[in-house]
Amino acid sequence: MMKMRIGIILLITVVMLGCGQQEETSEPPNILWITSEDNSPYLGAYGDTLADTPNLDRLAEQGTVYENAFATTPVCAPSRFTLITGLYANVMGTENMRSTFPIPEQIQFFPKYLREVGYHTTNNVKKDYNTVDQPEAWVESSDSATYKTRDPGQPFFHVRNFTTTHESRLHDPIDTLIHDPDQMPIPPYHPDTEAIKTDWAHYYDQITKMDAQVGEVLDELEASGEAENTIVFYYSDHGGVLPRSKRFMFESGLRVPLIVYFPPKYQHLAPDQDRTDRLVSFVDFPKTVLSLAGIEPPEYMHGQAFLGEYEDEPREYVQTYRGRMDERFDLVRAIRDKEFLYVRNFMPHRIYGQHLAYLWRAPSMQSWHEQYLQGNLNETQRRFFDTKPAEELYNVDSDPHSVNNLAGDPEYQEILERMRKATSDWMHQSTDLGFIPEETIDSLRGDQPLYNVVREQSLPIGEIIETAQLATRNASANLDTLAGRLDHEDGAVRFWAATGFSVADEKPAEMGEKLLNYTDDSSPAVRIAVAEALYRYGNESEALQILEQSLDLEHPFAKLRSLNTIKALDIDNLPTHISEKIKTMQETHDDQWGTDYYIRRAATSIVGE
Repeated sequence: MMKMRIGIILLITVVMLGCGQQEETSEPPNILWITSEDNSPYLGAYGDTLADTPNLDRLAEQGTVYENAFATTPVCAPSRFTLITGLYANVMGTENMRSTFPIPEQIQFFPKYLREVGYHTTNNVKKDYNTVDQPEAWVESSDSATYKTRDPGQPFFHVRNFTTTHESRLHDPIDTLIHDPDQMPIPPYHPDTEAIKTDWAHYYDQITKMDAQVGEVLDELEASGEAENTIVFYYSDHGGVLPRSKRFMFESGLRVPLIVYFPPKYQHLAPDQDRTDRLVSFVDFPKTVLSLAGIEPPEYMHGQAFLGEYEDEPREYVQTYRGRMDERFDLVRAIRDKEFLYVRNFMPHRIYGQHLAYLWRAPSMQSWHEQYLQGNLNETQRRFFDTKPAEELYNVDSDPHSVNNLAGDPEYQEILERMRKATSDWMHQSTDLGFIPEETIDSLRGDQPLYNVVREQSLPIGEIIETAQLATRNASANLDTLAGRLDHEDGAVRFWAATGFSVADEKPAEMGEKLLNYTDDSSPAVRIAVAEALYRYGNESEALQILEQSLDLEHPFAKLRSLNTIKALDIDNLPTHISEKIKTMQETHDDQWGTDYYIRRAATSIVGE
């Protein structure tokens, strides 16, 4: 039935266009978001010959395929913050995974603006917005929410979210496989093991199942009589989901499928092409929906509408970011134009593949790690378990898997410098709050949003970002400057200054002596950063004493940072009294979602089950 209905709709569309019978309407359109989770564009519509996605492929035949659509971050909750607000999470202080920090009162979840002009707004069902909820944005948000409960003639905005392709599906037992593991296109960074091939096949199976669910939603829309009145978006909440995709700042984690279908009566709002290479970011989605509904988007939104009455000029770059992912701290910024991906790592002394308990539940991740421990990987495959360069540059056409870093190639220096400057300008101009250590945010903000406090108290965000830049690229050449900033009045500046001593390849003895003057800094984040630097300078006893004391701190993110540091130092013979303390932390923190869970998992990675 689905194939017949889609074919009929397509035929009617072609006939109407050919006969000049298409009529524009002033009626506001219904808008349907169909969202899947954790999948890159593994669809036939994107040229994937192994994909079995007939429903999405037919939707693409009728609509517009966006070749360059991107999540703002390669994980769900901070991405969903942007999708519901139209704001960059790193600018609002909400980029770290599963944060609950508030945002300014004037910022509304965008469906509220639709409700105010008469739209029926429903969400089925996932929220996970990474901030304090605004339930009034929806008429209903539940696993039974539907547009069918609206008043006659009332336009609707409805979100239908499917978890079928979520990472957790790789954890499920496999009964049978539709796709053949031996036919899977294994990327060059993965070893060709049975577990990895099977997980790839398993994941393609899940995408096929998700496609069938999309078909059911489209069938339901047709049966309701609203297909001719509804603009349909399909997209994924970020890329994924095999190891080195979700959570990671490569094409595999950031690029998403996006298909937008316009029924004949709303063709005047549609792009004039079936496929477009226009750069589109999640931060653009809320403004675009409001624009399609004829609502002028609020000025505070960061995005650029790519459709509708208030369409903006196409963007030159997509800006993306990564903060803490579950129990592991990291900080990355990246920008993408139509040809290149530039990645700036602000914790280059941390390996890409920091052990993350949820990721390691996948058989493919376990297999990859086992191959690494056994010494069976080539250089490309082994790189995931190495520390990171400060900068990465990839040609996305010739290197879609992001394995050939061009940052050190003289031929690409002009491009590197251009994109480096664009990234720096964006961080400074947007007042990027992600450089403030997470364990210090509560004491800074009190009961206010961090966004407000930073502006009211004129915190030196520019100097914080600049110090992070000095500390994490060519750090050895900047040690004198960083040493001077250890006395700065702002704790975040001191944190990044201290971090630079761990990042720097050179370890001058006089700097090791100087670091001893800062072991009692008032900021726990600074003390932990100083401890790591001292350990790397050879003063292990002093470093371990600070790290042990930090495990007793009240703030959970200070404890978590100390655990992260102990894990990263890869200490062969951790003193028994520290191991016992970590074991106690493991036993006394809940095995539930939230910070307690992260502490438990970080502790387990050090002392074992």
